[in-house]
Amino acid sequence: MSVESVFPQLESLLPHVQKPIQYVGGELNSTVKPWESCDVRWALMYPDAYEVGLPNQGVMILYEVLNEREGVLAERTYSVWPDLEELMREHKVPQFTVDSHRPVSAFDFFGVSFSTELGYTNLLTALDLAGIPLDAADRTEDHPVVVAGGHAAFNPEPIADFIDCAVIGDGEQAVLDMTGIIRAWKAEGRPGGRDELLFRLARTGSIYVPKFYDVEYLADGRIARVVPNRSGVPWRVSKHTVMDLDEWPYPKQPLVPLAETVHERMSVEIFRGCTRGCRFCQAGMITRPVRERSITGIGEMVEKGLKATGFEEVGLLSLSSADHTEIGDIAKGLADRYEEDKIGLSLPSTRVDAFNIDLANELTRNGRRSGLTFAPEGGSERIRKVINKMVSEDDLIRTVATAYGNGWRQVKLYFMCGLPTETDEDVLQIADMATKVIAKGREVSGKNDIRCTVSIGGFVPKPHTPFQWAPQLSAEETDARLEKLREKIRGDKKYGRSIGFRYHDGKPGIVEGLLSRGDRRVGAVIRAVYEDGGRFDGWREHFSYDRWMECAERTLPDFGLDLDWYTTRERTYEEVLPWDHLDSGLDKDWLWEDWQDALDETEVDDCRWTPCFDCGVCPQMQTEIQIGPTGRKLLPLSVK
Repeated sequence: MSVESVFPQLESLLPHVQKPIQYVGGELNSTVKPWESCDVRWALMYPDAYEVGLPNQGVMILYEVLNEREGVLAERTYSVWPDLEELMREHKVPQFTVDSHRPVSAFDFFGVSFSTELGYTNLLTALDLAGIPLDAADRTEDHPVVVAGGHAAFNPEPIADFIDCAVIGDGEQAVLDMTGIIRAWKAEGRPGGRDELLFRLARTGSIYVPKFYDVEYLADGRIARVVPNRSGVPWRVSKHTVMDLDEWPYPKQPLVPLAETVHERMSVEIFRGCTRGCRFCQAGMITRPVRERSITGIGEMVEKGLKATGFEEVGLLSLSSADHTEIGDIAKGLADRYEEDKIGLSLPSTRVDAFNIDLANELTRNGRRSGLTFAPEGGSERIRKVINKMVSEDDLIRTVATAYGNGWRQVKLYFMCGLPTETDEDVLQIADMATKVIAKGREVSGKNDIRCTVSIGGFVPKPHTPFQWAPQLSAEETDARLEKLREKIRGDKKYGRSIGFRYHDGKPGIVEGLLSRGDRRVGAVIRAVYEDGGRFDGWREHFSYDRWMECAERTLPDFGLDLDWYTTRERTYEEVLPWDHLDSGLDKDWLWEDWQDALDETEVDDCRWTPCFDCGVCPQMQTEIQIGPTGRKLLPLSVK
């Protein structure tokens, strides 16, 4: 049976909203398949505005992986801004996909990718607009299966009431497995209804279905245990890990946006995973092991992607791109090949100890020379040992001296505030480091137009990291510490004007902390915030700290808890954590030992280049580190 487009109803609303073009679809390389020719249908969502969601690699990859399959269609949906939400409610227009403007409620799966927990209220908005009951328990087999994915899905407990299942880890193979399961269930005549479908997903051992797990609590509010409530459901759910990235060269046809987006470039993930062991970094911990894409695989993806898009910049993406064993050859090979076409190359922030001027020159050869970004993360040598960020101040000064001496004028340094064991002095040393950077820049360049921007974010303890037990600094303490740092920078008559200072206050971090380490009881807070009008919490202009605090104070006492219990409280080894039944591969004892090493200020090397530290991932997930060098060179230059 065909499903009608809602565009005729939507079109009359678009002249009355900001940026209407973000809702019309039709992007280059988008895919629209006939509804009737497919028996499995996915609606994929990044729960943020189009300008943030469209460039998201995760959604783009799954969109293409699914649409390549016979009989499967995937379409995209994004969060609508409040102006359109109001009109959609008034005119009864449901949440729609941008590809063919079909209602989200008509699809088999509604997959939502969370890179941050601050998208949870946008999930509820989309569910409500779609006409899908907020509570998973109220849904029937006529409603889509709501699937959470992305990094935040490694602890989906705060949204357990609102989702049907969660995929932890890589999604490429997972969505294909789920497609096969629902196809077989539908072909058999939907036996056992929605409950049977969810059970078939759960018994795979790699798809988490919250309804099949009961949480028991101790009198003091801590979790006693999480236990399956149905035979055949596994005690622990394992993450998905895609091996051999060359077999998954996606996206092959990257989407080209119609409206302006946060990234206007063609991107290639050059490797996945990181074993640097930064103790605050959830992404590095949960994506182990390192899997490099080959230099030839990267070359092929860039060539096809540029032909398919017409972009003038290529982003070489990963958690630490300069660590690819062949990054020098990759950068030079691409710069050589696309010199005539003036295709620029870019990396995310570069590690101080991985930077070299040859690499930097190759990256900027065909594009504009913008500022360089480095992330020391901690202001003092001591705190960098605590977080296992093995970068000395001498390393940093030597690196920026090289950059300034070779013509760069601007350097951005990224730090965190509120790290475990941190003191005011640790943070104030950020100012000392910035002044040394400016002084060195003026010395080696012989110029005074040197700039250094200090950017600071609040530390949030994350699940599946050694800091998952750590107390979080309160918003008030964070703000007080940052104010002292600002005063010190501004009070420097010689260098202060050359130092830019950007920071996030402590308030969003506290909300993120509540959501990142929360359990199912936090769902009541999320629902209350949503019902009170909470939307787009990742946007400073829409985020309301007061709303979150009021809703927490109204709902958490019903459970005998408060906000501090979730945020500023330190956990013990014995405590059952809300995500302990979700297996990232990391051994909990190894994480605890690394937490103790942090408190002792003991550094640990990268296991790519040293004997194994027994974190547990490789044997438990039946994976292995996959790194070069391959000895191969980039594909030959194209003949003009």
